[in-house]
Amino acid sequence: MTDQIDALPDAAIRSELALRRQEHQDLDAAVRALEEQHRADQLQIARLKKKKLILRDQIAKLEDRLRPDIIA
Repeated sequence: MTDQIDALPDAAIRSELALRRQEHQDLDAAVRALEEQHRADQLQIARLKKKKLILRDQIAKLEDRLRPDIIA
């Protein structure tokens, strides 16, 4: 994924970032809804949480790509 990110212009990165953030929020809502159920499927919740972590890492990489490197 990093190679693909490096090749994208800033506008495309911002668009991808917004998409990933929305997906992360959707997963968060799904996890909360499942956790509120009396007989929640713990395996499904764990899988969704893992996807959230992967998305969080991808979001961080995209955000880093948008920030210029500052040499102190």
